[in-house]
Amino acid sequence: MFNSKRSSQYLSYGKAREFFIENPDALISLEKFLTDTVSDLITSNLAEFLEDYNEASVLFPFWQNYPPEERGRNPVGDQFPWIEVGEQVFGNKLVRLVAEQFKVRDTGIPSGPDKRMVLSSKLISDACKGYTDSCWLFLDIKSVGPRDDQEHAVMSHNQISGDGRWRKERDGIKNKPILAKGDRASHLFYCAIPPLYVLGDGTIAPVITIVVKPVYKMLGLETHGGTQGQPLYKISVITIPNGLLLTQEPNYLKTFPGLFFPGKDDKDKDPRKVRARISFDLLRQIAPWRVQTTPIV
Repeated sequence: MFNSKRSSQYLSYGKAREFFIENPDALISLEKFLTDTVSDLITSNLAEFLEDYNEASVLFPFWQNYPPEERGRNPVGDQFPWIEVGEQVFGNKLVRLVAEQFKVRDTGIPSGPDKRMVLSSKLISDACKGYTDSCWLFLDIKSVGPRDDQEHAVMSHNQISGDGRWRKERDGIKNKPILAKGDRASHLFYCAIPPLYVLGDGTIAPVITIVVKPVYKMLGLETHGGTQGQPLYKISVITIPNGLLLTQEPNYLKTFPGLFFPGKDDKDKDPRKVRARISFDLLRQIAPWRVQTTPIV
C-alpha cells in the first residue's frame, strides 16, 4: 500500500506544486475564504460556543478533586489548564459546523494539529481558479488565559507546511528547514507537513493552517479571590501561510524574516522537533484578515 499510488502521486504533485507557485493568489484566496468561513461560523454561533465553554466552570464540583495537570514552568497555582476545554468545545463544534457547508473526509494521516479534515466544495474550486475543489484544513485550538495571551502562537513542526520538494520519485517529500529568527537567538525549524497532498483517488488538497485561540478570563484575579471561574473572553482566528507562500512566492519569510522566531523548548530537545513562535503582528502586516478577533460583549 505504501507505494501503490506513488508514481501517479509524484506526477500530480509536481504539476500541482508548480501551479500554486506560479499562482500564489489562488492559495491566498483559498486561505482568506476559509479564514472568513471559520470566523463567520464562530460569530454566527457565538452564543453556543460561549455556553459550552463556560459550562466547564459551572461543572467545577464534578472535577475539582481531579483537576487537569498544571503545565508550563513554575505555575502560580491559581488557574486551571483550559487546553482541553478549548479543544473539545471549539474543535468538535467547528468540525460539525464545517461539515454543514462542505463535503468532509476524515482522511487519516499519522501526525498534525488537533483537527484535520479534507474539505471539498465548488467555492474551493472558485478560490483555486478551478485547479482543485478540495483542500486539507489543519485546525489547531490554543486556549489560553490572561497570563499567556501573547501576540504569537507556539507551533510544532507537525503543524506547519514547508516548501515540499519531491525531486526523485523514490525519495518522497522533504522540506527545507526554515529559520526561526529572533532578536537575540535563532534556530532552524523543521516543518514536517507538505504544502499539499495528492490523495489515492487523485484529489489535490493544498494545506490550509488555521489556529483558533480562545482566551479566558480568571475571575479570581478580577475579584481578588472572590468569584472564581474561567469564562470565555475573546476568540482569535489566525491563518498561517502555506509553505509555498512562505518559501517560494511571495516568499513571506524573505520579506518578513522574523515571522517565525524561537520557541520555548529546552536546548537539549531533538532539534527536528523544536517548536517556533509565529508573530501575529507580522501576520497582520502580510494581510489584516490573517488575525481576526471576536470580543465577548
